[in-house]
Amino acid sequence: MGSHRLQRVRELLKREIGETIRREIPVNEAGLVTVNDVDIAGDLRVATVFIGILGNAEQQRTGLALLQKNRPRIQSLVAKAVILKYTPQLRFVVDDSVTRGNRVLDILAELEKSLPPAG
Repeated sequence: MGSHRLQRVRELLKREIGETIRREIPVNEAGLVTVNDVDIAGDLRVATVFIGILGNAEQQRTGLALLQKNRPRIQSLVAKAVILKYTPQLRFVVDDSVTRGNRVLDILAELEKSLPPAG
């Protein structure tokens, strides 16, 4: 299978999984759940879904638990929207890269403030 097709399938799954989560998982309980990326096996049987959860610590725990609990339903709804020979089994993984990136930006901003002005 060509890498272009795999990339298109990844983007399609990312968009559809995000929409399904938006409809199925209540924001007030789980925080704002975002799909940052989807990594799919070459045989299209397993998809790792990298998610970010914006909210307090309790919402983040609840959000991941709700995703795990509702995985079969989410997978079923995605299968109806995205027609593939095999519906990939979804694995949800918390992706903290956005949080880490924001932390790096905060550190850089602090360093910039502490430097004497160039002149």
